[in-house]
Amino acid sequence: MTDTETTFESSDEASSQIYLEEELELAEQHLQALSNNGDSVDRARVLLDKANALLGLKRNTETWEAARSAFDIFIKNEAWQDAVEACDLLYQTDEDHAIQALAHGVWLAISYPIDPQQTLIMLNYIIEDTPSDSDGAAVAAVTAHYIISLRAKDDEQYHNLGFLSTNMIAKVAKRHSNIESQELLEFWMEKLELKDPTVFLPRMSSILDVIIGHKDNWWFNRDALREKLPVN
Repeated sequence: MTDTETTFESSDEASSQIYLEEELELAEQHLQALSNNGDSVDRARVLLDKANALLGLKRNTETWEAARSAFDIFIKNEAWQDAVEACDLLYQTDEDHAIQALAHGVWLAISYPIDPQQTLIMLNYIIEDTPSDSDGAAVAAVTAHYIISLRAKDDEQYHNLGFLSTNMIAKVAKRHSNIESQELLEFWMEKLELKDPTVFLPRMSSILDVIIGHKDNWWFNRDALREKLPVN
């Protein structure tokens, strides 16, 4: 690396630091301006902006506190998309319960009809955090592909996200069993029972239970939330 490249990188890092500090200050000002009697979801979204800035500044403990507070508000107000985005930030902090935050986000992202791109992102975290020889990554990949097929808003989104999820499945098959051909991929998927959602979705649920650990570690009552699921 040349001295010039080092200078540019240092300059970019300094500019990014200044930008994030400005974003944090704006979020703090916005929070102060919001009345405690105002819309709680609006306040939570500003908390999420604050958490984003804190994460960029590598102030992970503070990120967790802000995003966790926002998450509770989103769940109370049934703002499912926002709740999943809060879990995304919580997971990225690498704090003690980050992996449990991921499990909460994945459960919500599968259960509720949020943006399929966010669902794909959350399930990809599972893949990245799962050992290569584990079936869990394969289950996460096919679940992402299935959710996209159900929720893509149009043909373009289906094509773009479907391309990504197909590549996720191929990547997992490669690292799991050194699968490289379409014929072997089909056989592998049949062998691991990855073609029937009535089989792989319960397996995905079991994976999340393992990640959570004890049933009391869930931050919300899943049975109560299931009752609020949309009919479609």
